[in-house]
Amino acid sequence: MNIAARMAQIAPFHVMELMARAQALEAEGRSIIHLEVGEPDFATADPILEAAQRFLSGGHVHYTAALGLSQLREAISDFYHVRYGLDISPARIVVTAGASGALLLALGVLVNPGDEWLLPDPGYPCNRHFVRLLEGNPVPLAVTAATNYQPTAAQLAAAWTARTRGLLVASPANPTGTLLDPGSMADLARFVTTRGGTLLVDEIYHGLTYGVEAESALKISDDVFVINSFSKYFGMTGWRLGWLVAPQPYVRELEKLAQNLYIAPSTVAQHAALAAFHPDTASILEARRKEFSMRRDVLLPGLRKLGFKIATEPHGAFYIYADCTGLTDDSFSLAEKLLAAAGVAATPGLDFGTNEPQAHMRFAYTLDRDRIEEGLARMAAFLDSANHSEG
Repeated sequence: MNIAARMAQIAPFHVMELMARAQALEAEGRSIIHLEVGEPDFATADPILEAAQRFLSGGHVHYTAALGLSQLREAISDFYHVRYGLDISPARIVVTAGASGALLLALGVLVNPGDEWLLPDPGYPCNRHFVRLLEGNPVPLAVTAATNYQPTAAQLAAAWTARTRGLLVASPANPTGTLLDPGSMADLARFVTTRGGTLLVDEIYHGLTYGVEAESALKISDDVFVINSFSKYFGMTGWRLGWLVAPQPYVRELEKLAQNLYIAPSTVAQHAALAAFHPDTASILEARRKEFSMRRDVLLPGLRKLGFKIATEPHGAFYIYADCTGLTDDSFSLAEKLLAAAGVAATPGLDFGTNEPQAHMRFAYTLDRDRIEEGLARMAAFLDSANHSEG
């Protein structure tokens, strides 16, 4: 086989493989509590489905422009004005094939072979893998609960080299659910700008915050790249639609790359997404956000009662990143045992980097509260049984 050497540094997405094992057990008749997957359990909101059905009934499902449907780019621009008080020109908005498509486009126009990019660790695995795919070098920044699992300007100063070209952060972040406050985001942007670098910010969990409001990095500067998605807050994971807001000089380059990578985003998904900003949809999504908040308030104390340590409480997304050292010295092994013996699927830290992955697990509160409580009860029974067998 002639496999490219870069593939040795691109790890599998372990959560997807674990989910496949969980589904195989379900196919055998096992009951599985899914705390592993970062996908809302709610059905697509009715106004979005109805918009898609109306469009499909016409039968004219053709390509759109590579940058996306002009009406949708305008709707996203209006969304920034209503939610954040920002005037973002539709000309700077690129509709993409999911947030992953947005990330690949942004890095595709920014990364040269050998370039270093700084990324928080733990962090979303595709970030470092996309940098490596483009022959760049992802440089992890070990972040801890002491800094809310977010990087600091001091860390950037210590890690920045002559080959560093940029910083990629997420707020709210996966797997930790933590946010960068506006002051900290401004500090990072200021530092990156003074070094002639680029700041790329993942905002795909905006809208899913609890007790705090998330401000867009676009308030700080027009020079940042911001990624967002219809998957998480808008509940459209399977529609595979996202967007990128870029500095104007980069838009033509992004357009060329989009034309070559996937021609255009899904036409049906784009017409459906026009309804994502309708007031009727907004009321549905807000009710779901409140439900996520209540789910978090069940899972968080429940995990602590089991012996997991959560030093920094999540205020966004739908994840809890838990220290499991009071229970095991191998989170991957514990995840496998929980799945096999208790029928509970959770994600070991292995997916999220090299910063003590064996000491952490990610739990997603993307299923109803009754199922969360059932999952907690199953884990309690398993851990109690394991303790007695060891004794």
